[in-house]
Amino acid sequence: MGKPYLPQNSKLCKEDLVEQETKFRELLDILMKKADEFGCTIRVIGSIAFRIKAPEYSYIEYDNKRFLTDIDFVTYAKDIVKVQDLFFSLGWQEDQGVLRLFGAKRRIFYHPEEDLHSDIFIDKLRFCHPIDFKKRLEIDNPTISLIDLILEKLQIVEINKKDLVDVMILLRKYNIGYEVTKNDKIDAAHLAEICAKDWGWWKTATMNLEKVRDFSASYLQKDDAEIINQKVGTLIDYIHKKNKGLRWKIRSLFGEKFKWYNVVEEVQR
Repeated sequence: MGKPYLPQNSKLCKEDLVEQETKFRELLDILMKKADEFGCTIRVIGSIAFRIKAPEYSYIEYDNKRFLTDIDFVTYAKDIVKVQDLFFSLGWQEDQGVLRLFGAKRRIFYHPEEDLHSDIFIDKLRFCHPIDFKKRLEIDNPTISLIDLILEKLQIVEINKKDLVDVMILLRKYNIGYEVTKNDKIDAAHLAEICAKDWGWWKTATMNLEKVRDFSASYLQKDDAEIINQKVGTLIDYIHKKNKGLRWKIRSLFGEKFKWYNVVEEVQR
């Protein structure tokens, strides 16, 4: 059968990581072709999505010894039965406990042979801050849009090194745009609008963008860090310049006195 999808030890060389990513890409291709056959809209999220969008900067992930652990997706509620049938047709099995407790929001399927699972999020990501994908999954394929990938990481209150690296590789490759019509730039308008509606989102997003800037200075070569810092500054400027509503202004008066984010509920598998 060859090497497994998931590494059996932490002593990984670049060749191991490249081989693992190749196997994940092949599996993803199978899943996306099946999605077309079943007529359902699914878009990949998470680490593999960042590598798909910026493959020439995967070396940053390899330098970080970061291996892939799963292939996760977002889909629409109207398509979830088709998505379920897609996985069943390939022999995957569903986590019945997650189905009972979270079935309207999230489903989990397990690979028939490998120690590998796929989380399927329905309509939204619901973690520290919600990300609504209504009418947004058609923007790109096979991943969610560039700015939605950025949002996926910026919503994490306790963001870690691997998530900062993911953000950096997208910022390194793509320019910032405002109200972009094609998914070839990072749409600052969408980010600014979300932050203007919700002080909590504003707080976490700007906090994490500053962390990206600080981390890049110590992690990347000077030229790469300068490019990322300039783009982070552009995003923060757009966020600050966007007019804020009354609800945002009232919430801002209380600042960090009250929790501004949701506590993530751990899914027991």
